[in-house]
Parts: sequence; C-alpha cells; structure tokens
Amino acid sequence: MLRNYSNSRTLGDNIRLGTLTAFTAGTINIASLLIFLSFTSNVTGHYAILAAEISKGSWAKAAVVGGWIFLFFFGSFLSNLIVINFNSKSKYFAHAMPIVLEIMCLLFVGIYGQFYYQKTLEETEYLVALMLFATGLQNGLTASISNFSIKTTHLTGTTTDLGILFSMFTHKKYRKNPELIARAKVLLSIMIAYVAGAVFSGLTYYYLEFRVFYVISLCLLVVI
Repeated sequence: MLRNYSNSRTLGDNIRLGTLTAFTAGTINIASLLIFLSFTSNVTGHYAILAAEISKGSWAKAAVVGGWIFLFFFGSFLSNLIVINFNSKSKYFAHAMPIVLEIMCLLFVGIYGQFYYQKTLEETEYLVALMLFATGLQNGLTASISNFSIKTTHLTGTTTDLGILFSMFTHKKYRKNPELIARAKVLLSIMIAYVAGAVFSGLTYYYLEFRVFYVISLCLLVVI
C-alpha cells in the first residue's frame, strides 16, 4: 500500500506508480485535446461548461456534458469498488483490473479512430465519454490504493500541495521532516511525468495519430 512515505521502498513504489500513471494521463489528455478538442483527464472545465449550457437553456448539450462528468465519476466509483471487494482475495487482481478496463477503453478508441472514425459530432461525444470513463478508472485506482494521497490524471491538487509544501520548507524544521520531503518528491515526480507525457503525445500524435493510444496502452501494461 502507499500510505507510509517514510519507508524508502514504499517511496520508490509511490514514485514509480505516480510517474507511470501520470505520464499516461498526460498523453491521454493532450491526445484528446488534439483529436477531439476536449480535455479528458479531469472534469473541472466540464463542470464550468455544464453550468454555462444550463444557463443558456441548451439542455441537450448540458446532458452530454453531464454524462461525461458522470462517467468520470463512475470510473472512479467502479475502480474503488473493485479494490475494496477483491483486495483481501487478490491484491494483484484488485489493482490490475481497473487498469485492464482502462486499456480496453483506450484500445477501442485507438482502433475505432484509426479505422472507422468519420469525425462526426456524435462519434466524438461517445469517444470523449469513453476516455473520461477510462481516466476516472485510473484516478480512482491511484487515489484508492494511496489512501487518497495520489491523483495522477490532473495537476490542480498536486500544484496546490506543492505550493503548501514549499512554503513549509521555508522553515528549517520542515525541511528536515522526511515524510514531507518524501511527499514532495512524489508530487514533483507526478508533475514532471504528466508534463512529459503531454509533450510526448503532442510531438508524436502528428506521426502516430490514433495509434498513440496503443503506446499509452503499452505504458499501462508496464503499470500492471
């Protein structure tokens, strides 16, 4: 489990899990932005769009965005449901199954996009929905097995936590706290990996196009 940051082996596990999953989240988010003009690794912006569509009375569009938000929520819900029900029976199965489901979603997006995608609005809405469900699975898993300490599909909380930690490090007593130092290392690794994944996705998409989702799936296999 990922709860004790003071243990060096556990810290290494945290960093490996955080960097690999954050890298994939960054690649997913930029790929979806370039292909579908929509972010899919978090739902903060979608909440704003939902409110805007409701205020305009665009109920059909509001329903679509509301469905996207729900699928991200449901992915997180399902991921933790698997963990809490199967963790005592097989920790490996409990932790691997949400990632397997995520890989299946991303492979479907890649295959459909490469061979069948006609760039219609309806297709785009469904594929974005599937990607939000996939990243919800990932975020729910990392949060669940880290006791809500690690979330890797967005950087809002990570950036906030780092700001707090660095303000604490202006005092000598906090700079010598191994738990705080360990947490800062984990959060920095997540931030750097997310940005690296986003840059990688942006650079390779123009060559790989929808095949970038095969690369992402390969990275997730490493996580498993």
